[in-house]
Amino acid sequence: MSRRKAGAKIDGWVILDKPVGLGSTPAVARVRRLFGAAKAGHGGTLDPLASGVLPIALGEATKTVPFVMDGRKAYRFTLRFGEARSTEDAEGEVTAVSDVRPDDAAIRAALPAFTGDIEQMPPAFSALKIDGKRAYDLARAGQAVDLKARPVRIDRLELVARPDPDHADFVVECGKGTYIRSLGRDLAQALGTVGHLSALRRTAAGPFGEAAAISLSKLEALGHIPALLGALAPVATALDDIPALALTEAQADRLRQGQPVLLTRDAPPSGALVRAESGSRLVALVRSDGAALRPVRVFNL
Repeated sequence: MSRRKAGAKIDGWVILDKPVGLGSTPAVARVRRLFGAAKAGHGGTLDPLASGVLPIALGEATKTVPFVMDGRKAYRFTLRFGEARSTEDAEGEVTAVSDVRPDDAAIRAALPAFTGDIEQMPPAFSALKIDGKRAYDLARAGQAVDLKARPVRIDRLELVARPDPDHADFVVECGKGTYIRSLGRDLAQALGTVGHLSALRRTAAGPFGEAAAISLSKLEALGHIPALLGALAPVATALDDIPALALTEAQADRLRQGQPVLLTRDAPPSGALVRAESGSRLVALVRSDGAALRPVRVFNL
């Protein structure tokens, strides 16, 4: 029996402009195969019916995924008034209808209630787990989905266009764990009607924006590793918000071996998370105790 090929050591981020109709997991698999990478992950799921920024981590970049997951997200979405759907997007079955169509003034008046720190009920068709099972699997099987409301943060929610009475276009900036489908559902209900998302596009995820994103077709057209490597963002891009500290190569070697580095001066304050670098190379994420740096994540770059 032949052994599976381990894959190449490819380290960095691919900022994929995910197309509508492709799930996040298949998108990661296709990018991983293109690069022949040994390891891959992504910085936040996008529904198949959503498009836009899907940061894909290859190799050592997978160690920085939590920092992208925890980062700010930005979206554009279209809310379709008058129809509620089981999935809260265009994929589901119609579950309720309404003749009410709010005007622009009513919509704008409702938006402040959905900004700041709010409680949000996740959609039944979501990847959240209930007793070890995905909520969407239970929902598709017709079983009751018992989810709890949870706190999320929305920093910006703005009406930007009104193509017709049935549709309204919005931009939103939000924190980790926010479901835009739930936001659309709840906003429609607050306006005395029902609704679902007819379009959704993520425009930013952590430090990655759509201006830097590349389509799958363009990636596939590059075709070979030297050209593909030009589409990689450095591993450290995901850590741009974390202060950097320059170390000597001897200090870097201690961190690579999992050992602390004592600092006689200019030590970061106790508890601070710092990006340790030697030259231009990312070495580790370290936490300061006020006198020494202790490795939290070590990178093999």
